[in-house]
Amino acid sequence: MNNKDLLYIKTIAEEKSLSKAAKKLYLSQPSLSQVVKKLEDNLATSLFKRTSTGLVLTPAGEKYYIFALQTLKMYDEFLTEISYLDELKKGNINIGITNHLAAAILPHILPKFKVLYPEMDIVIKEKNSIELEKALLSGEIDFSIMHAPQSKHSLQIYYEPLSKDPFLLAIDKDNEILNQAKMSSGPYPVLDIKLCKDQKFILMDKDQRIRQIADNIFAKVAFVPNIVLTLKNFETAKRLASQGLGIAFIPQSYVTIYGSEFTPAYVQIEEQYDPYWVTCIATVKDRFLSKADKIFINMAKEYCLTSLVSKS
Repeated sequence: MNNKDLLYIKTIAEEKSLSKAAKKLYLSQPSLSQVVKKLEDNLATSLFKRTSTGLVLTPAGEKYYIFALQTLKMYDEFLTEISYLDELKKGNINIGITNHLAAAILPHILPKFKVLYPEMDIVIKEKNSIELEKALLSGEIDFSIMHAPQSKHSLQIYYEPLSKDPFLLAIDKDNEILNQAKMSSGPYPVLDIKLCKDQKFILMDKDQRIRQIADNIFAKVAFVPNIVLTLKNFETAKRLASQGLGIAFIPQSYVTIYGSEFTPAYVQIEEQYDPYWVTCIATVKDRFLSKADKIFINMAKEYCLTSLVSKS
């Protein structure tokens, strides 16, 4: 008995006809009949009986059919696993990630992945979240580690949330607005951003996700900020905020990424303004992901769900 025997009996049972099964299997009917007879002789039992509606399985045939289904399924899964092993020996994955998430995440997972799969070619595309969405849809990248939009989600992209990162306000330590901050149960005092109406702000570029969220916050507090600088780099914004040029929005998890002599004071923003973003894995719905993609994604998930959450 071999895989062909299993497939032949399965096909006959489903077609209920030797001639139809033979045609589907690209065999002659006499050849298929000989296979069935030989198998029945070896098993010392009949697998089929003829009826007015065609061939039907005997009780022994029913058991054989179930066995054939299970065995063929296991064999297919085995072949798939073997192909995955071959795929992981050599291949490539195209990963999209924001600059700051790359700094926070990749040093913790990329070396481990390369140890496991040294021949795998990895292409990293560092872009902002809006650019990453475009790269995903165009097929330039396989998946992305990025921040999910608070609104206007692309219907073609699936965003799997991993960790929630609150924003802080970075403020010059000599700014008197800090006197109005209140103690909280968290690591930083809380300041109602409405009190900052007359303050100057350093904001990120309009094509960055954090700017979208900052604009949403300003819409909720109903004032137009006095923007003195627009930047693309959080560290630059943090340093300039520490020198009194304006207040900057800084994700809490980024506060300790860069060491600096330019350290501002930090305050939390009240929860009612939704002052946070969500780190996510973004994939295109119904698009194939390779085994290598899935392994890297799982490693990223494990790190984000443990380390990033505990730091924020």
